[in-house]
Amino acid sequence: MTTKMAINAKDIFRNQHRLIRFIEQSIRLCSNQSLKTAQKQAKQHAEPDIQISASISTEYTHAPEPIKHDKDVGQQFAAVQLSVRLASPQQLHPKPDNDEALGFGKVFTDHMLKIYYHRNLGGWQRPEITPLENLVMHPAAKVLHYAVELFEGMKAYRGVDGKIRIFRPNMNMNRMNLAAKRSGLPTFEGEEYIKCLSRLISIDSEWVPHTEAASLYIRPTLIGIDPTLGVASSNSALLYTILSPVGSYFKPDSNGAVSLLADPRYTRAWPGGVGNRKMGSNYAPTINVQKEAAQKGLQQVLWLYGEDHQLTEVGTMNIFVFFANEKGEKVLLTPPLNGLILPGITRDSILALARQWGKFEVREETINMTQIIELLNQGRLLEMFGTGTACVVSPINRINYMGTDFYIPTMEQEQPIHETMRETLTGIQYGKIDHPWALEIDY
Repeated sequence: MTTKMAINAKDIFRNQHRLIRFIEQSIRLCSNQSLKTAQKQAKQHAEPDIQISASISTEYTHAPEPIKHDKDVGQQFAAVQLSVRLASPQQLHPKPDNDEALGFGKVFTDHMLKIYYHRNLGGWQRPEITPLENLVMHPAAKVLHYAVELFEGMKAYRGVDGKIRIFRPNMNMNRMNLAAKRSGLPTFEGEEYIKCLSRLISIDSEWVPHTEAASLYIRPTLIGIDPTLGVASSNSALLYTILSPVGSYFKPDSNGAVSLLADPRYTRAWPGGVGNRKMGSNYAPTINVQKEAAQKGLQQVLWLYGEDHQLTEVGTMNIFVFFANEKGEKVLLTPPLNGLILPGITRDSILALARQWGKFEVREETINMTQIIELLNQGRLLEMFGTGTACVVSPINRINYMGTDFYIPTMEQEQPIHETMRETLTGIQYGKIDHPWALEIDY
C-alpha cells in the first residue's frame, strides 16, 4: 500500500462516524416529518389550563456564581487543549436495535472523556477523548478506600428538529465543583468542561436515540486516585465522562405512577452532612432499603427525617406536593435547600416555571407525614410527584407509611400539574419550545 493510500484510508476511518450519520439522517428524514405532523396535531387537541409557550422568560433563572478555586489547585485545563483519539473499526460497539426498549445505564457509547489532575505536575493536564476503556489505578487509590468520588447526571436529547441539546449544564458543573470542594478534590472551570463534553457528544452523536422515549445519559465523574492510604486531600485525580443511551429509570405502575415505602427507621441525610452533594457515599446505604421496598411491591423509598418525619427526597428524586390550602387556593410545595436534599436542576426549573406562570402559590418549606395525612383526610391533597434528570417528573400514587397504605389522588386530576410540568420541560429538552436552558450541540 502506498503512503498516499494509507493516508486516505486513515481519513476514511477517522471520519466514518460522519458518513454513517449522514446516511442515517437521510433515511430518517421522512419519518421525522411524519413525527412532527403527528405532534402538531396532538398539540392542537390539547388545551391545558397553563399554556406551554415558546417565549417563557428567564426572569426567575440565574446562572450559578463562578467557583473560586483554591490557590493550591494549580493550572486549569482548557477545551482548546483537547486531543481526540477515535475508536478503530474493531473498537466500535453495536448500537441498540430498539431505542424505546432501552434500560438504564447498561449500554455505553464508543468514546469517553478523560482529564487527569496531578498537583506535582502543576495541576490539571490536557483533556483527551479516547475509545471507551477500562481504568487502571493503584489498589491504594483513595476512591477505593474512602469513597473520594462524586458524579453528575445529565442528558443529551435529540430534538424534533434533529438537533441535539443538553439541559442547563452550567448548573451541573457548579454542583459538581461544590461537591469537589467538600471532598478535597480539585475544582475546575465548568465552561471549559462543557466544551469538552460537547465535543464528546458530537463524536458519539449517533448514539443519541431518535425518539422522545429515550435519551443519552451523561455521567461526569471525579475520583481521587492517589496511591496512598492517608485520609487527606487528593494530589492526583481523574475527571472523566462516559455516555449511555437510556430509557426509563424505573418501571412505574400500569398507570404511570410510582409507589413508595416511607419507613422512619431509615435516614438518608442529616444536618451538616453531604445530602446536598452528589457523592457515591450517599447512594450505597440506600440500596438495601430500596430492596426492602421492592420486596413489598413498592418502586421507591420516601426518605424521612427527624422525629416529626419530614419529607426529604423520594428515591433519587426531589419531591413536590400540590394541594389546596384552607381557603381553597392551590399551592405547590417542595422541601427547602437546608442541606438535607440535593439542589436538583429539574427542581429548580419547576420552581422557576411555576413562579413565572403565577397560577398558584409556590413554597419551599418543610412538610411532614402528619401534614400529608391531614391534607389527604381533608380532601385537599391533589398531587405528589418526584423530579430529577433520570425521570424528569414521576407521579406518586401510594405511600406505605407505618404499615398503612395511603393512596394519593395524583392520577385522578383532570389537568394534573405534574403532567404540564413534564410536557414543558421535555418540550424544552426536545426542541419543541425554544428556550435558553437548552444548549445546542454542534455536530
